Amino acid sequence: MPVIRVEKATKQYNEEGRTLYAVRELSLTVEQGDFVFLIGSSGAGKSTLLKLIGGELSPDQGEVYLNEVNIYKAFGPWRTRVARSFGIVNQECQLIRKRTIADNLLLAAAATGMRRKGQEAARKALSIVGLSPVADCYPAELSIGECRRVELARALVNSPPILLLDELTANLDDDTIWDLMHLLNELNSRGTTIVMATHASQYVNIMRRRVVTLVDGRLAGDVRNGKYGRIV
Repeated sequence: MPVIRVEKATKQYNEEGRTLYAVRELSLTVEQGDFVFLIGSSGAGKSTLLKLIGGELSPDQGEVYLNEVNIYKAFGPWRTRVARSFGIVNQECQLIRKRTIADNLLLAAAATGMRRKGQEAARKALSIVGLSPVADCYPAELSIGECRRVELARALVNSPPILLLDELTANLDDDTIWDLMHLLNELNSRGTTIVMATHASQYVNIMRRRVVTLVDGRLAGDVRNGKYGRIV
């Protein structure tokens, strides 16, 4: 059962001779089966933390573990195993516009070593998000909400135990957000760990899951059954 452990992680950048901290001495543990809303103002460090957990960025100081494996020191089969543990939806659209939806998912499957079972996995992932009919469409033919659901399908294609979601519901209407929240709740009830950066305060308050608040790259609050903005 995967456990994420961030230990005093710091990520900094240099800008015009100044040192800026995206994440600073941040420690956090996410247990298997948790559903975590990651909240905070723009620039608080949410996206950076997700990228540190998922292995897209390395910390300048501190460590990030998946179970007892240091993500940034893993190599060979361990590195592949770590990569397969995460399904990631970034804030920016990652779909290739000149490829069909099915091809986008097949590429994701191949990247995680599932080339032989890619078509079956892609069909299953699209079915989970309710978009089986769009397999032969191109991203430009879909609505914003449908594209975000496709990106979620892309993240699900290798059946990862952990989902890292960065503003999945941004710029979506209420009905689409609610449908996605229902889907994520169902995935979580089946054991998938979810860490989701969001500004959707209304839905955070309705869902009442674990709420982790970041302020200036530091952990400001960690509340079970929390609400948006509550830090204790």
